[in-house]
Amino acid sequence: MEETKNNDDVILSAEDVRTTFHHHGTAIQAVRGVSFSVNRQEILAVVGESGSGKSVLMKSVMGLMPENADVSASHIRFLGHDRLKMTPEQLRKMRGKDMAMIFQDPMTALNPLRTIGYHLTEVLKRHRGMDQTSARQEAVLVLEQVGIPSPEKRLNQYPHEFSGGMRQRVLIAMALCCRPKLLIADEPTTALDVTIQAQILELLQKIQEETGMSIVLITHDLGVVASLSHRIEVMYGGLIMETGVTDEIFYNPSHPYTRALLHAVPNPGRDARKRLEPIPGMAPSLADPPPGCPFSKRCKFACGACDKKIPDYKVYSNTQKSLCIFTSKELDEMERKGT
Repeated sequence: MEETKNNDDVILSAEDVRTTFHHHGTAIQAVRGVSFSVNRQEILAVVGESGSGKSVLMKSVMGLMPENADVSASHIRFLGHDRLKMTPEQLRKMRGKDMAMIFQDPMTALNPLRTIGYHLTEVLKRHRGMDQTSARQEAVLVLEQVGIPSPEKRLNQYPHEFSGGMRQRVLIAMALCCRPKLLIADEPTTALDVTIQAQILELLQKIQEETGMSIVLITHDLGVVASLSHRIEVMYGGLIMETGVTDEIFYNPSHPYTRALLHAVPNPGRDARKRLEPIPGMAPSLADPPPGCPFSKRCKFACGACDKKIPDYKVYSNTQKSLCIFTSKELDEMERKGT
């Protein structure tokens, strides 16, 4: 668990984060008391279905929520500073210089009326104080770093002249311009074909190894993080259902939701005659979240106690814990019996 880590190893720490949206008299509890940390030089994957609260959690940490959202937490500390006590100017500087985010849709994240060169040089001038000439030279180097050919020519082109994969590389380049300590990548491979997905993930891993930055990778697909992440947080219904190092999550999953996600991931080593197992039902409405485990209505192991209250975490190691009333061994036994 995070508490066992030396504070010097932790770049971001958040405790009891709660985010509620207010819309036409309805309170939507998107994040319901999440605690997590990101260590230095680590790739942390935050995994879960759409609507589980992954992006909202990280935008809450960054202070990027709209006016109709209330965010509270016991603390949110980044590089030793309390994010909740920062002025708007301090927060803006932090987001630009030390913490950067790659947003989900590269087409809408880039201004179609501005060249790629404008996007990059503006970031460099604003956050690193460069003049136009120096910023343009640096922009060429950063485009080369993310694998964009003919970068001098590309600076004068517009977003619509780039493929989806190349636009995603531009967003990564913009994030890298300020040499952040923490990079948050929100579904960076969405809508890309599998070949380009692999290239983008390899690029993120290469950049992390070369720069030593920490990365939070938000995704709905456990398959894409298998060889990339060091740790995984599994989210559902605004809660962290399970956390552990990558090997623990893949080889000893201790929560039914994690197991269900893994059963739904295509595996080349699986018996070709065995079907993938879809997760039945729908995610609960967070406008009226259930009092108990949010996954209970879709869980094949659920019992009456699951609906009464959210269980305490069961701790399996210094790195793995699960929000389930059953132990991992009990789940194994029920699975063997065909429950």
